[in-house]
Amino acid sequence: MFDKPTKVWYNNCRSTLKRYSLKLYSVKERGSFMKELSKLMNYRSDVRVVDATLRDGGLVNDFRFSDEFVRDLYLSNIKSGVDYMEFGYRADKEMFKVDDFGPCKFCDDEYIRSIVGDNHTDLKIAIMADVVRCNYKQDIIERENSPVDLIRVATYIHQIPTAVDMIEDAKKKGYEVSCNIMAISNAQESDIKVALDILGQSPVDVFYIVDSFGSLYPEQIARIADLYCGFADKYGKKVGIHAHNNQQLAFANTIEAVGDGVDWLDATYSAMGRGAGNCAMELLLGFLKNPKYNVYPVFQFIEKHMSKLREEGAVWGYDLQYLLTGLFNQHPRTAIQYTKDKRNDVSEFYKEIISQE
Repeated sequence: MFDKPTKVWYNNCRSTLKRYSLKLYSVKERGSFMKELSKLMNYRSDVRVVDATLRDGGLVNDFRFSDEFVRDLYLSNIKSGVDYMEFGYRADKEMFKVDDFGPCKFCDDEYIRSIVGDNHTDLKIAIMADVVRCNYKQDIIERENSPVDLIRVATYIHQIPTAVDMIEDAKKKGYEVSCNIMAISNAQESDIKVALDILGQSPVDVFYIVDSFGSLYPEQIARIADLYCGFADKYGKKVGIHAHNNQQLAFANTIEAVGDGVDWLDATYSAMGRGAGNCAMELLLGFLKNPKYNVYPVFQFIEKHMSKLREEGAVWGYDLQYLLTGLFNQHPRTAIQYTKDKRNDVSEFYKEIISQE
C-alpha cells in the first residue's frame, strides 16, 4: 500500500496520535463525521424557539418590566420568528404579595391581553405554573377564554404526581402542555427514568431537560438527551432544553441538544435570567438555519432596552460566584446573595461553597 518511507511516516503518526489519545478516522468514519457536520448547514422544521426573557429574566428584577418593554419584546418575537413567548409565572396570589412583584409574576389573562390583544399572529403565548406555587384549578381557566396557548409545568422530580395532575388539568382545559423537570443534575438516573415513564403516560406534549444549576457539560447533555428522546419516541412526545450559563455553556449545551434530536429550545434576550442567565437568544437565532428566524429584530430590542435595564440596577450574567455554584452542582442562591451583598472576596466564597459539599 505504501512505499517504505511513507509507511515509516504513517506508523510514526499513528504512534504519536495514540500517545495523545487521539484517533485516526477511517474513510467510513470520516464520511459519517462529515454527515454530522452537514447538519449545521440544514435545519429541522420541528424545532421550536421559546423566549423565556420575562419569566427567567423576571427573577432578576422581581418582574418589574414596563409595558413598553413587554410590548416591544412581543413585537420583536413576532418579527424574529420566535415560536413561543413565555410571559412569566401564574403564581398564587394568596402565597405571594402582589405589591412585591411586577405583573409577570402572576400573568393575569387581562394583563396579557393588554399587551397582545387577541394575538392574531403566529407567535404563541406561554406561562409557567410551578408545582405547589400555582392554584391551577382556580387560576388557569378554559383555553377558549384565555390568550394563553401553552402551560409550562415546572416540577422537581419528587413532585411528579402533582405535576401530572396539573398536566391533566391543563390538557382538559384545552392547552398545549410541557413539563420542566428541574435540577436533574442532582437526580439519580433511575429516578429520571421513572419520572419520564410516568410523564410519557400523561397527556403532556413536551418534557424538558433543565440544567437548573448550570453544572452540565455537552457530553452529559448528549447522554441525557438520548435518554429523554428514547422515552419521547416511545410515547410520542417532544423534548426541550432549558440551560443556565454558570460555566458559560448554556449556548453550547443548547446546540448540542438540538443536534441530538431535542426540538424545543429556550433562550432569553441578552441571556437575561436568574444568576448567570440562560442561552442567549441572539446566539441561538444566529445559529439556527431555518429562514423563518431573523436575528436582526433581537439586536434592535437589545439596543433599546437591555442596557437600560442594567443601568437601572438589574444584574445577571456569568461571574465567578456563579461559576463556583455550577462547578459544585449547587443551587445558585448563595451566589445570588453574594452578588446582592456586592462582595468581591471570591476566594472566601470558594471556601464557603466547598464547606457545603
